[in-house]
Amino acid sequence: MEGSKEKIILNIGGVRYETYSSTLRTFPGTKLCSLTEPHAPSIYDYDPTTKEFFFDRSAEIFSYVLNYYRTKHFHCPIDTCRSILEEELAFWEINETQLASCCWLKLNNKEVQPEEFNIWDENEQTDDQCLIVQTERRDFSWRTRWQPKIWSIFEKPFSSFGAKCLAFVSLLFIIGIVIIFCEETKAQFEFFTSVGSSEVSHDDHEPYYHQAAYLLHLELFCVLWFTFEFSVRFCFCPDKKLFFQNPLNVADFLSLFPVYIELFVAGQIQRKPSLGLWLGFVRIVYLFKLLKISKLIETPLILRVLCYTLKSILREICILLMILAFETLFFGSLFFYGELLGSHPSYTGELHFTDILVCFWWALITLTTVGYGDILPLTTVGQVTAALAAIFGLLTIIIPIPIFLVKFKSYYDIAIFKQKLKRSKKH
Repeated sequence: MEGSKEKIILNIGGVRYETYSSTLRTFPGTKLCSLTEPHAPSIYDYDPTTKEFFFDRSAEIFSYVLNYYRTKHFHCPIDTCRSILEEELAFWEINETQLASCCWLKLNNKEVQPEEFNIWDENEQTDDQCLIVQTERRDFSWRTRWQPKIWSIFEKPFSSFGAKCLAFVSLLFIIGIVIIFCEETKAQFEFFTSVGSSEVSHDDHEPYYHQAAYLLHLELFCVLWFTFEFSVRFCFCPDKKLFFQNPLNVADFLSLFPVYIELFVAGQIQRKPSLGLWLGFVRIVYLFKLLKISKLIETPLILRVLCYTLKSILREICILLMILAFETLFFGSLFFYGELLGSHPSYTGELHFTDILVCFWWALITLTTVGYGDILPLTTVGQVTAALAAIFGLLTIIIPIPIFLVKFKSYYDIAIFKQKLKRSKKH
């Protein structure tokens, strides 16, 4: 029979297999596909009497290989040695990255849920999928046509030359606003340290007001750019809800208000300087803009794995914080009453704390093994309490570390495998 109905017989380690030629042609460039070529009998061990090709390989693994050609889903036995599997796949010229995620996890003894295996692709394709959904729902208006382009320009610095230029300009404004913020804090510190001096008159503060007005205008110029950038990104973002779930976008939104508020209450700031200090405190959100520089470089794989690992053990972290809070309250209370009951009445004035809240502060610093030394135990009971707090603090911090490392190693191996799979698909 000719064409797709032509059959080929394979003898693998004494086990006979029979399949269609069309099945072996599923994956061109592999050894099984080359068996369908006319010159294959002269290259491989072919018996013209039985009309079969002979290969002295593992029949058990080959049954899964042949099933891969039939279904395009490659699975393997659970009890297979990894090195033997890699050797067999190399012989049949099949990339190991084609292995199904469920079998890959079992083969590598990874205690990870199968749905977590695909988390990397889902995170990377979220924005693009949102754009596709919006395009399907709407008619082809000018906004629908331009939305993916404008969003890519403002959100993906390496998508085009215009996006690179815009990212460079935005970077200059970010650096500028941070420098202005540092200059403002320096001027505010000098002003507030001189306000309490009786030798300084109101006229001596005029240079500060002129400098503050100059810095405010420079800051306004930068914030106007940030307002324009934020407005465009918000209008053309694929999903408004996801947009505000990003902490950096929330920080961008909050950073727009301090300079506008200061412009409206400029007269009151001169009469009440503390108001300007509070506005300066809110300006700390400018520093979060520096994190946007990470968009200009490819986020290292190890950093992405670290972020996902922290998300996956969030429950364990909350339990750890609860234990730490309990230890802080327990050892703080024990230290408070131990010092009071164990001290001589004449030494009560020498105690380094005034209330139990200060003892809670001491307990937290001791449990985290920082030990500033601002509060010292003076009695035997206090010293024993301090020793126990330090020991329990070490155990509380050290014990969860292996759990974190095991999780991190599992997710890192998965991420490496997914990257290999992407490269193989591209080639």
